[in-house]
Amino acid sequence: MEVTLLGTGDTTGTPTVGCDCETCGRARDIGVERSRFSVHVHSEATGTSLLVDASPDFRQQFLTQAVPLPDAAIISHVHFDHLDGLGNVYRLCRSLPVYAADETDPVTGQSVAETVRSRYDYLDRISVHARSPMDAFAAAGFEVTLVPVEHPPLLCYGLRIEEPATGASLAITGDTSYAIPDSSIDVLTDADLALVEGIVHADYCEHHPAGGDHENNEGVPRTFGTKHMTLTGAREVAAALDASEYRIVHCSHFIPPAMAFGEDLAVDGERFVL
Repeated sequence: MEVTLLGTGDTTGTPTVGCDCETCGRARDIGVERSRFSVHVHSEATGTSLLVDASPDFRQQFLTQAVPLPDAAIISHVHFDHLDGLGNVYRLCRSLPVYAADETDPVTGQSVAETVRSRYDYLDRISVHARSPMDAFAAAGFEVTLVPVEHPPLLCYGLRIEEPATGASLAITGDTSYAIPDSSIDVLTDADLALVEGIVHADYCEHHPAGGDHENNEGVPRTFGTKHMTLTGAREVAAALDASEYRIVHCSHFIPPAMAFGEDLAVDGERFVL
């Protein structure tokens, strides 16, 4: 299994358009980018590829990273930075099965699968396949399990992806607060690689209207506001998942420059052979 991090940033990416903060300046100076979130998973055994979330930066990601177009895709939730790249498959993919959860979201009145289907009903190359969380299913030669996480107000899912031919495994928390259900943690545990979301340093919680939440024993917030993990929370979740290796993803430009490019914070283009 080869995992390529196509997009490792949050909803505005780093550098952020029109921003002259020190972190965006540092990213420009060292030639680093964190575009909107997306992960490419390829199996040498089957020659097939799976796309996790369709970033609005789809075109540029596939132009800059030497990876094949996907044979299937999974959408974790319906925020635009994880979904709106699906329109790029027009005239690029002959067909693209898209898998998403079947649970009805009380906020939208639709499941993730139904929302994807309604938004992209004009694209006949996309077929949407609803799947139940916690039930493994096959997609592009991989075994995939969607797991519920906590990303209010919308339903959101993490994933475990396994390659049957080799036993390699990838865990992705998805966008989430620190309050990931224990049953989901159990599914995500002991992967070869874990991608754990962490949007800001914990000190930045003081700038959020909702502050921080899920404080640890030292009183450090592990959730920023109500729906994203701090770097502290991400590292504590990574430790609980006990993966062979981990990276923090979905990072924002609000992380101070001295901390923003640390060893465990992912940047676009990183590749892992599992």
